[in-house]
Amino acid sequence: MTWQVIIMYTVAGLLALVGAGLLLLLVRPQGPAAVYVYRMAGIMALAAGLVLAFSAHAMQVWSAS
Repeated sequence: MTWQVIIMYTVAGLLALVGAGLLLLLVRPQGPAAVYVYRMAGIMALAAGLVLAFSAHAMQVWSAS
C-alpha cells in the first residue's frame, strides 16, 4: 500500500467521523438553523468520506496490477 492510499484512507476516516459526529449532534434539541446546518454538513462529510474511500480502494487496486 502506497503512502497516497494511506493518506486517502486516513482523510476518508476523518471525514466520516466528523460527519457522524455532526449527525449525532442532532440528538439534542436544536434550533431549526442548527438542525439544517448539522444535517447538511454531516451528510456531505459522510458522502465525501465514502467517495474518498472508494477512490483510495480503486487507486490501491490499480497500482497493484
